[in-house]
Amino acid sequence: MIEVKYTGDELWERIERAVDIVKDRLRRVTRALNEANIPYAVIGGNAVQHWVAQVDESVVRNTRDVDIILNEPDLQRAVAALEPQGFIFRQAAGVTMFLDGPQAKARDAVHVIFAGKKVRPDYPEPVPQIDEYALMDQSRTLPLERLVTMKLTSFRRKDQVHIQDMISLGLIDQTWVEKYSPILAQRLQALLDDPEG
Repeated sequence: MIEVKYTGDELWERIERAVDIVKDRLRRVTRALNEANIPYAVIGGNAVQHWVAQVDESVVRNTRDVDIILNEPDLQRAVAALEPQGFIFRQAAGVTMFLDGPQAKARDAVHVIFAGKKVRPDYPEPVPQIDEYALMDQSRTLPLERLVTMKLTSFRRKDQVHIQDMISLGLIDQTWVEKYSPILAQRLQALLDDPEG
């Protein structure tokens, strides 16, 4: 049996605080990068929220991560822009991140991947370029087609769920299959054929 530590209002306050912490981290990072005029794009669950919320906010899923794309030559400028905001630069085991304070763990970080590079050698596509972007409030994210490219490339279970959400809202349909390389098109077709997974 699992011991329940929190109940009632205290539990709901912890849940709300967890969501607020991620949103605050996202705002602080993007504000600093905007002020330093450093190109970037918010990706992952936060970017999916942006696109999904425009159609139906009831389909929005919370995320614990803040993930961004940078151009690798801009990394040192990003370090200089983010350190005054309390973020601590770290690279470990091939992962580039900014920890949110000295006591932060990797899950409390902003994770960085680089435009034009493969996240993993076995991935079929590199990370998209960030020469084009869409605005989400004052933050930049990828245009939807490029975001879907990333989701189809990594194709983890959560990526598949994000795509299924977008299919259910009509953001993605059968006409999108022809936009992608054969392997990504095959992955998208499988999700279109079985949207409930």
